[in-house]
Amino acid sequence: MRHFTPALLAFAASLLALSGCGDGRAPTAPSPTSFLTGTWSGTVTIQPAGEAASTGATTWTFVVVPQTNMQSFTATVRSEHPWLPITMQLATALAPAATAPTQISTQGDYSSPRGCRGTLGSLGTAQTNRIEATFHGVDCQIGFDGNVVLTKN
Repeated sequence: MRHFTPALLAFAASLLALSGCGDGRAPTAPSPTSFLTGTWSGTVTIQPAGEAASTGATTWTFVVVPQTNMQSFTATVRSEHPWLPITMQLATALAPAATAPTQISTQGDYSSPRGCRGTLGSLGTAQTNRIEATFHGVDCQIGFDGNVVLTKN
């Protein structure tokens, strides 16, 4: 019969204890977040060519694109404006820095409720809790301009 020394038993116990401590990979830190990440709401003013400007509610939700130094985002934009009542997916970038205050640019195309592809581009300033931007777009060959003011929810 074999006899195990107390030192050998202690070593075996420590190996068993360590074997339950994860999958062997180094622990990871929590994912960093951007001041922009999350839902913002406010008003959008749109002026189609030849028409008067009008205002509606809007909500923008920003999600950081992984491995982009927290300067690239996908934006889900929900517009309740009577001229453009849609939800669209756009691309957003912060420059020159990922920290506020900084410039914010959003652009992309969308399926228009008028049955065509529309395009939209905006440029503005992003503060920690407020975004102000102007934009220009084309929807079914109708040009439009406007602005958006958002606050973080």
